[in-house]
Amino acid sequence: MELEQFLNFMDDMEVLDLTQDLSIHTPPWPSYMPMGLQYFKRIAGAHMGQGANGQIMTTSNHVGTHMDGEIHFWSCGRAIGKVPMKEWIGQAAVVDLSDELKDYELYTPDMITSKVEVKKGDILIINTGYNRYAWNQPQADELRYFVKHPGPGKDFHTWAIDMKLKWIGVDCGSADHPMNTIIRQWHPARFAEAEALLIKKYGAKSWDDYFPPEEYYQVMHIKLFPHTIVHAENLGGEINKLKNTRAWIGCFPLKGIELESAMCRIVAFMPPKK
Repeated sequence: MELEQFLNFMDDMEVLDLTQDLSIHTPPWPSYMPMGLQYFKRIAGAHMGQGANGQIMTTSNHVGTHMDGEIHFWSCGRAIGKVPMKEWIGQAAVVDLSDELKDYELYTPDMITSKVEVKKGDILIINTGYNRYAWNQPQADELRYFVKHPGPGKDFHTWAIDMKLKWIGVDCGSADHPMNTIIRQWHPARFAEAEALLIKKYGAKSWDDYFPPEEYYQVMHIKLFPHTIVHAENLGGEINKLKNTRAWIGCFPLKGIELESAMCRIVAFMPPKK
């Protein structure tokens, strides 16, 4: 393709923003510091004349749409700013499981590959449907969004490694099932609900029998990050416009050379609409 043809094609492409709104009202992952925002100067200025609006933001890195970096759970991994831009962009499989998943349920590789082609080295974007419970949505439900969302089944992490996925994005509070995180201790009543579902629907004897803690505690963080398979959490925006398709995805985190994770903008690039 000639340069001019390429530039014209890029002018016409469809760009979808998969990023959740960011606000002082955006809830962080439970126990993390929320975002704070204040003005330190205003346009009205002072005795020297007209000024400008200026703000100070204080926040943890786990508010709104953000990329968990390797050193978030792997001490010898790379900080966000040390990852080449090429690793944040590329071909992706985008799967919509929103019509199949309910509270605490599990998704599997087969559920994904039955709906969209996944190639080795892909970025994988998973729409669980729980973006509808995000803080800025009509059905906003913070407890459901962070504590009850679906999560990966038993063999999901080994499949991700075998597929050499570039990174994973999810539209809910975590790429791990919430009951395979510290949340199960903070919400014992919710854990009892999740365990009852696991026994009834998946034939488990107990949660810890089905998901042995030594293997599955934070498995999507602890087991995948050493393979440089990280993940973005809290996707939203226009994610529901992508239905079981392949796309070109770009993630644009801050190039912070010490950052363990970073807020980011995630964008899908699609062919021009005819």
